[in-house]
Amino acid sequence: MAGAGVVATTTAAFGQQAAAPSAANPLGLPDTVTLLGQADPNVRKATAVVNGQVITGTDVAQRVALLTNASGSELPEAELQRVRMQVLRNLIDETLQIQEAKAQEIEVPQAEVNNTYARVASQNFGQDLEAMDDYLISIGSSPVSLKRQIEGELAWQRLLRRNVQPFVNVAEEEVTEVIKRLEESRGTEEYRVGEIFLESTPQSAAQVEQNGRQIVEQLQQGASFVAYARQFSQATTAAVGGDLGWIRLPQLRSPQLESIVSEMQPGQLVGPVQIPGGYWIVYLIDKRQVLTADPRDAVLSLKQISIGFEPGTSEQEVTARVQAFQQGVAAIAGCGAADAAAAQLGATVVTNDQIRVRSLPEQLQSSIINLQVGQSTPPFGSVEDGVRVLMLCGRDDPESSEGPNFDQMMAQIEDERVNKRAQRYLRDLRNDAYIEYN
Repeated sequence: MAGAGVVATTTAAFGQQAAAPSAANPLGLPDTVTLLGQADPNVRKATAVVNGQVITGTDVAQRVALLTNASGSELPEAELQRVRMQVLRNLIDETLQIQEAKAQEIEVPQAEVNNTYARVASQNFGQDLEAMDDYLISIGSSPVSLKRQIEGELAWQRLLRRNVQPFVNVAEEEVTEVIKRLEESRGTEEYRVGEIFLESTPQSAAQVEQNGRQIVEQLQQGASFVAYARQFSQATTAAVGGDLGWIRLPQLRSPQLESIVSEMQPGQLVGPVQIPGGYWIVYLIDKRQVLTADPRDAVLSLKQISIGFEPGTSEQEVTARVQAFQQGVAAIAGCGAADAAAAQLGATVVTNDQIRVRSLPEQLQSSIINLQVGQSTPPFGSVEDGVRVLMLCGRDDPESSEGPNFDQMMAQIEDERVNKRAQRYLRDLRNDAYIEYN
């Protein structure tokens, strides 16, 4: 009887009426699908053989360790499994990129990989390579794993420069038009944007969107955007942590993306947003005025005047002393008199030079920008940390930005087109690859 049940199920499945192909159903699949087996292609060991080259469980585990450490928190098992599968896909793509570069007789010297690794160590550990090595091992990764990622990035960049970039053409008229649009937008805002691009097809769109949502959740919980962009993004900006640099809305060359970014505030994360070819996650790092000097780039000379409170000071005493401190600071006749006046108020003075406005907390930036030399911010702080003011003693205003020149703009448009062709190139490599999952 059990065998009869299997036959009946199979007959019913093959008896389903297929739908006609359409935009919503390009494969013409029936509305109801009965699976004939129990195998789940998403449940498998995280190892693979790519055109004869083995990706081991250790390879995956060490790369996962880089990513999970960047998240700043322990991931649930279900999320960790998704990360492992994503890392495996990334390692497969990386392997294909290195293999294709070698097939095209493009080699990345080990010395170049080591130099890039040393730069990373310099940025994070003050040029102490041993400290970098020890850190990677302590989190469950390894120097070999990070160097392998660096090799993949360098090999792919060289391959694109030789096989793709020479065949990308940008008309001078197109560059001139973009620059004209930028000049017309002078005084409006420009944006420093971070991106994560996840490639998808109509068939994989739902799964890729779900992956994007989970990435956004991890980022919102404190994960490093730079680390996630390096591991997950399929844009060429992945190598620099997804950083697009300072751009103007017309440079996005998409009304949809222009509208999204224009409404964002620094520190805000949006996505995943469906765009041609996949999904886009965008992080607004900062914004400023187009082709005009940003007052937050001004360099300041400040005097920090502060008072402290003994433990057990009553709220009434704190209020009275803060009020007296505020009145006393307001009466100081410029920075030259600050030290003597502070001594009479029982306050201490610290001089801070070469301070950029944007390096100050956001709550203070707008207040500092509007000060004249000799004026002070309102008091800020707490009983525990003390109460202080910042007195402006000098300011070097920034020069106006001239924006990208013709060559810079042409290079940016070329990069966009190289990126699109790179996505197609990698898709072809996947289609032609022999990949065996273990």
